[in-house]
Amino acid sequence: MNLIKRHLKTWLLWELVMGLALTGRYLFKKKITVQYPEERTPLSPRFRGLHALRRYENGEERCIACKLCEVACPALAIVIESEEREDGSRRTTRYDIDMTKCIFCGFCQEACPVDAIVETQEFEYASETREALYYNKDMLLEVGKRYEPQIARNLAADARYQ
Repeated sequence: MNLIKRHLKTWLLWELVMGLALTGRYLFKKKITVQYPEERTPLSPRFRGLHALRRYENGEERCIACKLCEVACPALAIVIESEEREDGSRRTTRYDIDMTKCIFCGFCQEACPVDAIVETQEFEYASETREALYYNKDMLLEVGKRYEPQIARNLAADARYQ
């Protein structure tokens, strides 16, 4: 009986009929096209876009130069150099991210014990040259300053899942 059923489905092009039925069901439904530059779709708080370095409320950098993000990066896109300050704490002197190498996996953000490096929801940062995609410490701190309210909201929304 199964053999006859299989042959019947083959000769009557059953898969093609089922595909056309699915197409027919959606043919007359309201379309869901988004007119991109004018309209935006909502992004998840966990969206991984442009990187940013954060500061504490008193203005001090959060990065303690533990270099866990550099070690966690599978693409080797992060380079950190540090030095010891007068009070014995370490701070970064160089923090570079090569966005042409970065695969936006989020491992750097997960590895950071003080939430110094985070990924924002910014995804429109195209460039005409490769040099513009090498972000140094000052550029990353500026991104963090610009998107701090958004970063704080996203971290608060995601806090219960951590």
